[in-house]
Amino acid sequence: MNRADHVRRAGVMGWPMTHSKSPAVHGFWLDQYEINGSYVRLPVEPRHLAAALKSLPEEGFAGVNLTVPHKETAFDLVDEVSADARRIGAINTVFVSDEGGLRATNTDAYGFIVNLQMSVPDFDLASGPAVVLGAGGAARAVCVALQDAGVPEIRLVNRTVSRAEALAKNLGGDIEVTPWDERTDQLSGAVLLINTTTLGMTGQWPLQMDITPFVNDGVVIDLVYTPIETPLLTAARARGLRTVDGLGMLLYQAQAGFEGWFGRKPKITHALRTHVLSAA
Repeated sequence: MNRADHVRRAGVMGWPMTHSKSPAVHGFWLDQYEINGSYVRLPVEPRHLAAALKSLPEEGFAGVNLTVPHKETAFDLVDEVSADARRIGAINTVFVSDEGGLRATNTDAYGFIVNLQMSVPDFDLASGPAVVLGAGGAARAVCVALQDAGVPEIRLVNRTVSRAEALAKNLGGDIEVTPWDERTDQLSGAVLLINTTTLGMTGQWPLQMDITPFVNDGVVIDLVYTPIETPLLTAARARGLRTVDGLGMLLYQAQAGFEGWFGRKPKITHALRTHVLSAA
């Protein structure tokens, strides 16, 4: 039987999967647009990722999202990678072709920058340096988005300096790499702080960050969205700083995948955000 005769299926692969709200996002859209489809959690250990991706056509999947820790390791496990994903060096969305091939792209940079622009529309990205915590797949996407938006300097802070240096070399431009224990010092003169690590996420270690040196009119962004109000955002709000949580990025980056899998570009609405925040 042709795959088109089945209910359209998609999902999200990661390990662990307790943090993902993607099923709530896509489930809301499936119900809203009355589409005969499903979107499920697919917990996949790193050692099983290649086999899991290869099985997607056989299992009748239209595609999947990829989350921690698969965004970079999956890069060499698909048949085709978009130019944007190649530049970022990581993928987050996979489409299964009618012939069973796997085509991948990365929508994280788009999701990040649109969420920032919608959340803080008067913020001038070219007004000063940005401090980025982390050097994984999400950090790569954020750095690309910041470069394209005209941020004059990116201060990249990571525990493993060599990993950050590799990212900076790959992307080029004005990216300064700094050791993790100097993260607070890098806030001096910066106007934007972005946490792309899993620190602060439910079940993970907290992010220890003194934001005292940060400018009074700066913007703090935490890509963690479980919990939606992280200790970093709480500290920033206490100082009167503008903050952006990670849920909006999740919603905007999800649009392209849903459209490709289910044939309709969904809208980002207050009702969607409310639904996702209330989902278990």
